[in-house]
Formats: sequence, structure tokens, C-alpha cells
Amino acid sequence: MKLLPGIKSIWVWLIFISVIGVASGAGYLWWQSQVHYPRKIMEHAEALHERILSFDSHIDIPPDFHTKDKEADTDGPYQFDLVKAGKGRLSGAALAVFAWPEMWNGPNAPHRPTAGMREEAQHQQEIRYQIIQNIVRDFPNRAGIAYTPDDFYRLADEGKFAIVISMLNAYPLGEDLSQLDRWAARGMRMFGLSYIGNNAWVDSSRPMAFFNDTPDVLGGLSKLGEQAVKRLNDLGVIIDVSQMSTNAVEDVTRLTRSPVVASHSAVRGIVDIPRNLSDKELQLIKNTGGVVQIVGFPTYLRPLSNTTLEKLNKLREKFELPPLETLPNLAYAHMPGDPVIAIWPEKKFGEYAGTLYSIIEEEPKATLNDLGNAIDYAVKKIGIDHVGISSDFNDGGGVAGWKDASETRNVTAELIQRGYSDTDIEKLWGGNFLRIWKQVQAQALPATSQPE
Repeated sequence: MKLLPGIKSIWVWLIFISVIGVASGAGYLWWQSQVHYPRKIMEHAEALHERILSFDSHIDIPPDFHTKDKEADTDGPYQFDLVKAGKGRLSGAALAVFAWPEMWNGPNAPHRPTAGMREEAQHQQEIRYQIIQNIVRDFPNRAGIAYTPDDFYRLADEGKFAIVISMLNAYPLGEDLSQLDRWAARGMRMFGLSYIGNNAWVDSSRPMAFFNDTPDVLGGLSKLGEQAVKRLNDLGVIIDVSQMSTNAVEDVTRLTRSPVVASHSAVRGIVDIPRNLSDKELQLIKNTGGVVQIVGFPTYLRPLSNTTLEKLNKLREKFELPPLETLPNLAYAHMPGDPVIAIWPEKKFGEYAGTLYSIIEEEPKATLNDLGNAIDYAVKKIGIDHVGISSDFNDGGGVAGWKDASETRNVTAELIQRGYSDTDIEKLWGGNFLRIWKQVQAQALPATSQPE
């Protein structure tokens, strides 16, 4: 990948690794899976996965996936490939075509926006899209693209891994609403308007002060974002509200005529950060008929320890930032978001952010028990018919016991141990998502959701 001009320092490299969270090579060896469930429960989980459809609603595709020594049909360095999916009896997944965001610029970034950023983001989206196309081209007997729920069922019956094409972040699309039609014609079936940082369509739950973002600058959706909701409904594309601000979630759920999905989110009732969903947001998503896919992202599932918070407060004191306990929530414990950062020089930001993320990396990782607690919370708040499961593999996701797709059945064992019935587990592992996907497509305008 050709890099644009930008700062090149070890601090920025640390920011890249820590913010993006891509687990490559030996990058996720910190999971020492010591999961011990009774044999009866493991046998139950194994038998259940032989007869249900299991769907992970958010897996990221690294830009060098399915290249030499990282082929999709080998047990390679990433948390997902066809071999790991087969070992874990994972039936399918939404693979994300995304770019992060204005400042993405390879391993020597991020830095403040410069000319050419949008073009680079578009290039990255295209790389990921072509990777998906190449997987199904190279392994037609092992994988296929599901353009409809019926396709998903058919592929599963044929013993093939079902890929749903999702997109995350409207920034690369500029302000061109017609790009939604283009990508739907290319097979996109789920679309999330935001990622880290605001864009012209929507406010993010994680605005970046370093890029001069202001929280809730649009008040939720812009006019363009409002138009996008209607167009996505017309196209039969599922709207993904993960990563959006609370105001934006409220706007989407008010405007949509079809169910929406939070493809990879956790709950604010357990970890109080804006990236997680509040009880009100959970209810709003349910009211559309939608589904919240609880994500196995460690720091979203369990509060940071007092030891980590103390270290972060010492860091904040050094950089003359207010103590965390004086702030309304712990958002700035998880990312460098204080408004004053907007005026910091890049070197200072790099030093602060690099140290912050190194402190968080020392935090003990969440477990399957923590993931189960978040699933329990969502089920109790909005009901078993509105909850699902996602990993966020290759972008920081994975917990002890579910370090990659090969350990998918361990999640099922955790659910069995908690008393969930086979029917409930089938709903959580894809039944709910497939149900609302069918509804979204049924409510589309005619002849708008066929691939090229």
C-alpha cells in the first residue's frame, strides 16, 4: 500500500496497533485458553453446532488477508479463516468492508487529515471487497456469498461458509448517496454509517478530538444521513447502528421503517462508555424489531480495574487533564478524547495516546463469563428474540476462551451452562439476525437488492 505523507514515529505506530486492535501474527497469544466445561456440556455444544446455523455478525478483513501465507483456506495468523471457522462449526459471518477514517494511512499513521485521505479510504474498501470476491472465486466448494437469507440456508446445506458483505463507515463515500445503490448492487447487505470519528453523514460514539471532532456536532444524523436511512430501507440493506452516537441511534430508529441491527456492541449498564448501548438505545433497537449483537470485545465487557484506572489518572495528571472520576463517564479512559487534544501538537498526542493504550493492554482480558454476563443483561432488558452474538475478530475482539473462530463452540458451552435452551441458543447464534434480515428485504422496494 502506498503511504501518504505523515508523521512516522514509534508513538504513532503504537496508536495504530492499539486503536485498530488488529490481531496479526502472534498478536493474540495473550489468550491462554483454559476453558474448562464439563464433558457433558461440551458434547452438548458440539452436537448443537452440528444442527444449528451459527452466524458472527462482525469480522474485519485485514488488507493482506488471503495473500501468501495468509490464504483463507489455511490455519493462518488471523483470528478468522475457513479452517478456524470449520473447527468451530461457524456457519457464516458478516465480513466488513471498511476504512478507518479520514486519517487512515497505513502503519505509520494516524495523523491529522491531509489531501488524498478519502481516496486512500476508498482504495482500502475496494481491497477488502476484492478479498471477499477472491475467496469465493478460489474456493467455490467451501464458501459463497449470501445475498439473501435463503442463500445463507442454501450455502449451509451445501456445507459452505456463508459470507454476508457488510460495510462500515460512510466517510469514503464522500457525500454521494448514490454510492449506496452501487454497493448494494455489488452485494452489500448491511451498512454502518460511522466508525471512529464523525463524518458528513453521522456523529460517532467516539469523536476524535485530535481530528477536531466535536461530540454531537450534527445532533445525530445530518440531512444526508437521514436520506441514507430511507435509501437503505428502499434497497433492503440492514442498517447497522453500532459505533453511532446516542442521538444518531435515536434518529435512525425514529426514521427507519425496517428493523435495524447493532452488529457489534455491548451494554452501557456494565461498562459506562458511549461506545456501548444504553438501556434506552437497547429498547429503541428492539422497537424497530431489530437485534443487538453482543460483541466479544474485552474492554467493552468488563470495567477497567482500579489498578488500571490509577495508572491512567497518573498519566492524565502528567498531561494536565482532569481526573477520570470528575468526568460523566469513562470514555476518556478508553481512548484519547479530551477536547483539549484538538490543540495538541502531534508529538504530544502520540506520547499520550501511546502510553494510554499500553496501560490498557496490561489490563487482564475479559472472559467468556464476561461475555455471558453482557448477553444475559441484554436478554433481560429486551428479550431473547432481539439479541445475537458477534466477535469483532481482527479488530480487537476476542475473549479468553473465544480467541478465534475455532473456539466458537465454547461460547455455546457458556450459554448452555447458564441455562439457555437449544432454541434460545439457535436464536442468539443467527436465528434472530436471519429473521430480521428477511423482514428488511421484504420491506424493500421491488427489484432494488439484486447483485451485479
